[in-house]
Amino acid sequence: MKVAISELKLPAAGVLVVGAGSGRKLNPSAAAVDKKSGGALQRAMKASRFKGEKGQMLEVMAPAGMKLSRVLLAGLGEQDEIDDLAMEAVGGSAVQKLLTSGETQLTFACDVDAKAAARIAYGAKLGAYRFDKYHTQRKDDAKPSLKTATVSVKGAAAAKRAFAGLDRTGDGVFFTRDLVSEPANIIYPKTLAAACRTLAKLGVKVEVLGETQMAKLGMGALLGVGQGSAHESQLVVMRWNGGGRAKPVAFVGKGVTFDTGGISLKPGPGMEQMKWDMGGAGTVIGLMKALAGRKAKVNAVGVVGLVENMPSHTAQRPGDVVTSMSGQTIEILNTDAEGRLVLADALWYTQSRFKPQFMVDLATLTGAMMVALGQDNAGVFSNDDELTDRLLAAGKAEGETVWRMPLGDAYDKLIDSDIADMKNVGGRYAGAITAAQFLQRFVNKLPWAHLDIAGVAWSEKGRPTVPKGGTGWGVRLLDRLVADHYER
Repeated sequence: MKVAISELKLPAAGVLVVGAGSGRKLNPSAAAVDKKSGGALQRAMKASRFKGEKGQMLEVMAPAGMKLSRVLLAGLGEQDEIDDLAMEAVGGSAVQKLLTSGETQLTFACDVDAKAAARIAYGAKLGAYRFDKYHTQRKDDAKPSLKTATVSVKGAAAAKRAFAGLDRTGDGVFFTRDLVSEPANIIYPKTLAAACRTLAKLGVKVEVLGETQMAKLGMGALLGVGQGSAHESQLVVMRWNGGGRAKPVAFVGKGVTFDTGGISLKPGPGMEQMKWDMGGAGTVIGLMKALAGRKAKVNAVGVVGLVENMPSHTAQRPGDVVTSMSGQTIEILNTDAEGRLVLADALWYTQSRFKPQFMVDLATLTGAMMVALGQDNAGVFSNDDELTDRLLAAGKAEGETVWRMPLGDAYDKLIDSDIADMKNVGGRYAGAITAAQFLQRFVNKLPWAHLDIAGVAWSEKGRPTVPKGGTGWGVRLLDRLVADHYER
């Protein structure tokens, strides 16, 4: 579906979306439609429970005196409720309602400023996402019919400028959603590394390290996870240089393309979902696409460790001891606690080579995080208050919210090992926290934050701008973090 922006004008055909505030107060465009249709909108509101509250939507079919096929009246709520996310929800909700309706043309008549109009367009784009490539038998009435969504607003040129960067960020979100949605027979370490290479056309410098190179670097933690798989592990380094001589910002992602649990085998029910255990890496890859696409004025590094965790005669065993790139040794008590091993070497490599301003890692790391926060927030663990505050603010602004979790010496002691420097699990309690404590042992004195996205990388139910499935969570948050604080 194509999203366009034009000067404000009521369309002659198709579907029109207009707004109403609390108390059924029609916006100017809605009032104009009501007048042309002989009061059709007023009659429809009186005959329904629509009150103009935020998130409400009322459909009026074939209004009299007009050639429109239908009008959607979007509730905007009180004036102070009309923010970026509310505008996006209007765009996304309308598109999702009409995507397979048989309608081909949708117009938003926007009585808002250019920035708000751009957000409506952004929501329309995000809400239109579908991962349909493997559906071969769908009937025509189940296929998307909507071809264009046009945001009509006064000052279209300014709205277009405001939308341009959002559009590129949306491309990054879509890339992440695509990668996370692909099955594990299509996306495995080598093919995911190949997907990273496609960013070169945007100006991203991409390096791929294989197992021989990683072995020379001493990455025993990462390599131990993938040693049971027929697919070779990879470490991919992506660099976007748009910030002159400034120190880079760094993002590190867990990329377990399929997680059986290894020898500590997971239960069968639900294991198919473990194709998205590379969600952290997917977010980092999508973020690099977004930053490069919008020509962000920042130097950014994205590092993703890509492995497949499989049981076989060569697989890592409980009780094994591995040596990480940092030189620290790790006793493996549970081979299903593998993501932290991948990140341990990836974090050490990133800080050692690039000496960034800060590091943020992302991982679908623990089921304990989902128990604690459900599917509405990611957990953030950090050694730096300023970085944490900036992440919290960016998440709130973009609708990808995070909740700060604790770190501390008492938790850290839970991962001490009798025969090695540490063990990879800390026991029954505080599982998400001890996983973060493990990662902190591979971070030297620089600002660092760990985002456990286990509950938010995949959604079992759709929302206006996030259809069911891979969410692309984190691309928007981190793009906003960079834009607000680190671009020159």
